[in-house]
Amino acid sequence: MPQYAALIYEPGDPDWSQVDTPDKQTTMQGYQAFGEAAAAVIRGGAALYPTTTATSVRQQGSTGEVVTSDGPFAETKEVLTGFYLLECADLDEAVQWASKIPAVRAGTIEVRPVIDFGAGG
Repeated sequence: MPQYAALIYEPGDPDWSQVDTPDKQTTMQGYQAFGEAAAAVIRGGAALYPTTTATSVRQQGSTGEVVTSDGPFAETKEVLTGFYLLECADLDEAVQWASKIPAVRAGTIEVRPVIDFGAGG
């Protein structure tokens, strides 16, 4: 059965490692409910620390030297805050599940098919 990455983009840069406000607690309850409802199709996933903890890795074109820098490469209004790996019959089913992820209310859920290199793809 195909797998789909449901990439969660939210406005701002929330720190989900700190569930320290009533709004965050309510949102986390929504994620718990989603996790229970979608348990049959969830194959993995995680919340990500804020972009301030990111390290970007690049390779210099002419020298091949690897260069790292703190933070994300691009500044955006919405940032990637987590993901789910969903195993669904087709894209339509993956979109149905993605539409139930709590972040869809204020952000965007990007659904992408996952390439299975083990299956010759």
